[in-house]
Amino acid sequence: MKLSMAFAVLALMAAGVATAADESLVLLQTIPLKGVDGKLDHLAVDSKGQRLFVANKPNNTLDIVDLKTGKMVRQIADQGKVSGVEYAADLDMVYVGNGAGVCNAFECKEYKQVFSTPAKGADNVHYHSGNKTVYVAHGPTLSVLDAKTGEIKTAVKLPGEAHGFKIDEKAGKVFVVLTKPSMVAVVSIEKHEITDKFALTLSDAGSPIAQDAANNLLFVGCPKKPMVIVFDTKTGKELTSIVIPAGIDDLYFDSARHRLYASCGESVLAVIEKKESKYEVISSLETPKFSRTCVWGSGKLYLGVPKQEGKDGPEVRIYEAKPVIAD
Repeated sequence: MKLSMAFAVLALMAAGVATAADESLVLLQTIPLKGVDGKLDHLAVDSKGQRLFVANKPNNTLDIVDLKTGKMVRQIADQGKVSGVEYAADLDMVYVGNGAGVCNAFECKEYKQVFSTPAKGADNVHYHSGNKTVYVAHGPTLSVLDAKTGEIKTAVKLPGEAHGFKIDEKAGKVFVVLTKPSMVAVVSIEKHEITDKFALTLSDAGSPIAQDAANNLLFVGCPKKPMVIVFDTKTGKELTSIVIPAGIDDLYFDSARHRLYASCGESVLAVIEKKESKYEVISSLETPKFSRTCVWGSGKLYLGVPKQEGKDGPEVRIYEAKPVIAD
């Protein structure tokens, strides 16, 4: 009996299924939201204020969750095709990229709208705290807005459709994942122009992006030919790739544990870790169908779960990374 049990555990580990002994993410809490059927989009976390912002795309609302009470406390309506979400802690403002054609900003005391700037097909948004600007990816354009007024300061034309992007404030660069051509475009923050291009050849198209700035590494998730590609930011060369489940939509780097977390539409949350010179998927957690977006913050991963059969609405699942490491 003991021998057969040992073989069963080994089989699970070989298949990449998380067991009690090797779990790197542990489910802490599930918080219900309100809404209809359809895939949720991106999330943002206010770690200090203990709030979570969820792009409830099928509902056309920005949902605000109080993490202290574990309850959704507000839905901001009329956010057409809401997609990207970013929280600026120093300004206490949240920015929302709406696919219907605008980037909206809200102050986070009473959640009054501060501005609404046109941005056709707005998707991902990120905040640059150093110069108080908001970057909005929309189609083949990366627009730069004044974070307080919404004024368009400049717009960088790109050679392809923009997807995920990462701002490296220290290096003065923005790394933008493009499709057709498939590449990472390097945009100078000072010059507002493309200064380099990293060709993506190991897969057909990239989407989310994460960064290990300390080791000059970029990680690009590819949803269709499923893998994560590792780039050297100094040379622009692809170093290696890691096979993952299909449909990756979000990817985050955990610098404390030297891991990557990939939320995949194929109902899997994959945890990748570098062991010696090789990257490995150390666990694959089964998730509800089409749970493809997440956000990482303060040792926890927040996963957006669309409305499932028999449920009243979508939900957020909160996982704690193990081992626990104090901030």
